[in-house]
Amino acid sequence: MKQVLHSLATGRAEVAEIPAPRPPPGHLLIRSGATLVSAGTERMLVEFGRAGLLAKVRQQPDKVRQVLEKIRTDGLAATLEAVRSKLDQPVALGYCNVGRVIEIGAGVRGFAVGDRVVSNGKHAELVVAPQNLCAKVPERDPPIPDEAAVFTVLAAIGLQGIRLAQPTLGESVVVTGLGVIGLLTVQLLRASGCRVLGIDLDPQRLALARRFGAEVVDLAAGQDPIAAAHAFTAGRGVDAVLLTAATTSSEPVAQAAQICRKRGRIVLVGVTGLQLSRADFYAKELSFQVSCSYGPGRYDPDYEDRGHDYPFGLVRWTEQRNFEAVLELIAAGALDLAPLLSHRFELDDAAAAYDLLASERPSLGIVLGYPEPQHDPEDSPLSSPHRPRRTIELPEPRAEPAPGAPVVAVIGAGNYGGRVLIDALGRAGADLRAIASASGVSAVYHGRRARARQASSDPDALLADPKIQAVVISTRHDSHARLVIAAIDAGKHVFCEKPLALTLDQLAAVEAAIAARAADPPILMVGFNRRFAPHIIKLRAILAGISAPKHLTLTVNAGAIPSDHWTQDPQLGGGRLLGEACHFIDLIRHLVGAPIAAYDVQPLTAPGGPPTPDSATITLRLADGSLGVIHYLAGGHKAVPKERLEVFVAGRVLHLDNFRVLRGHGVPGFRAMRLWRQDKGADACVAAFIDALRRGGPGPIPLAELLEVSRLAVEIAEAAR
Repeated sequence: MKQVLHSLATGRAEVAEIPAPRPPPGHLLIRSGATLVSAGTERMLVEFGRAGLLAKVRQQPDKVRQVLEKIRTDGLAATLEAVRSKLDQPVALGYCNVGRVIEIGAGVRGFAVGDRVVSNGKHAELVVAPQNLCAKVPERDPPIPDEAAVFTVLAAIGLQGIRLAQPTLGESVVVTGLGVIGLLTVQLLRASGCRVLGIDLDPQRLALARRFGAEVVDLAAGQDPIAAAHAFTAGRGVDAVLLTAATTSSEPVAQAAQICRKRGRIVLVGVTGLQLSRADFYAKELSFQVSCSYGPGRYDPDYEDRGHDYPFGLVRWTEQRNFEAVLELIAAGALDLAPLLSHRFELDDAAAAYDLLASERPSLGIVLGYPEPQHDPEDSPLSSPHRPRRTIELPEPRAEPAPGAPVVAVIGAGNYGGRVLIDALGRAGADLRAIASASGVSAVYHGRRARARQASSDPDALLADPKIQAVVISTRHDSHARLVIAAIDAGKHVFCEKPLALTLDQLAAVEAAIAARAADPPILMVGFNRRFAPHIIKLRAILAGISAPKHLTLTVNAGAIPSDHWTQDPQLGGGRLLGEACHFIDLIRHLVGAPIAAYDVQPLTAPGGPPTPDSATITLRLADGSLGVIHYLAGGHKAVPKERLEVFVAGRVLHLDNFRVLRGHGVPGFRAMRLWRQDKGADACVAAFIDALRRGGPGPIPLAELLEVSRLAVEIAEAAR
């Protein structure tokens, strides 16, 4: 299928061939009929991409501070590589889509194949959308045109702003910024019985606002909005102001405060500067609120991703119900949408549409049209007229791999899998046959970059490919055990980015799958890369000659992440103690070279409160009498390096600072080992796996150690909870 991708590095759009996505549980697969280009959000992305590096820096001061902190802790080279990688990755554009459902995921309620729906899907021939971000287009005779229904999502943004402002019949409301959302907001307010005053610079948009029943203020002609609002309300002040502009200036907010009546309401729907004057707000007791997109449920993973609707009696207007309300208004003819459509392009000409968007030429609604699918005579009536291709060949020229190079596929091409593991596979000499990702976009991007043969959105197709000897699994943690088992059952060797499993039952199932292949055992590797780092290799060699028990203290300045991030969810990510602290359990196990006999975990806990999910002290007692202590802490400052290891043994002290400098005190013949850049062993870890494939095994990490560490990590995470 074809999809529009945008480069943050250059600001250019391209129409790329992408494997069709599969709908996960609770999602719909939709064949697009039309999509609408957002003149606000998408224009900002295009302008950011086309700006020079200095302009990008000025637009993102918070990101600049993060970059400077990373340089201090990780070094310049690693930081520049990360920044370039981030800018180079394409962004899938679009969030206003209308089309027909062609496939539904497990557990979907209220939708069926063939339904015509609006969604926040991307600019692509086929899109996946959560069921709570879809709404059926009402059936009417004649039917609602795609070019009308496609305005639903933007209208819902305006509608949510109106709901927060709570206007009543006859109230006076100002709309500042008459782009597409502003003009839709004008019409929705007029349909609610409000008097509307529109403010803008553009004469075409002002004329449309008049057509929709508003009085207007022409800023370009020097008209004074404060005087106009005074006249509009007979000196009383307006009841509410909806800010639908996109500007860095704080002037719209200041203006809104001055034209409001006492206890007036101001709602920010668009983007403005927020240098507020306390005096303006204090004297009138004004309320100010920022509206969040389409309505309640936005950015709530329980609502959007897992399909848990809010009770109708408690949350009357969710984002889905806002979509439905807009569609009913369109069906009733209450919204005049034809004047808002200024340009039409076919999907193949999307780059021209974005050139127009970035130009000075005036535009409102830019609609992309999609070709009708070609009917395949071999299709059954139920499947016609679509047959999504979920694995595609990549056209980039590709050097032939070295003789005997292991044939490998990658499942999961997120930040770590795409930026670290795929590059490491190339440097290790693997024959990278295919990359799979859920949306297909990152699979194509990394597949092009690494010159893989195929990109896919179907992991099952890769597991069924007899040419593929091994798979690298770098998906979300909750899928690791399932994919590992499926790969082993398919006769593949496996490299699984940690953790191996989230529960003891999952781990037992992995062990059973391995046992079932005892006659032809697979190589199973978990991405415990730190044991392959140059500093750790040196440190272990030093410790190997010392028989005395060792004391190891590992302090991890993990940094805070939001409590609703998927890694914090026990069902999705297992929590950070399982998802990342397993690295450090393995590292201590490896350095000491003895089994872990006992453990204790003390989570950070406020008096009378629950345990903090991502801060704890883990104590490991090893079979040789050694003691390992892991301080995994989320409450530190980013300027402090992430990892520090200290080893005390037999009158010696070894100190490893963030995998850049290893120092020895009292160690004969060793004082320090320094590297130009941080090296946590990721490349060497992958290379060891590829080398084991070439040699025919065994795996680089003994299976018993992998299972021991994986089991302890699960138990420790459960104990901490």
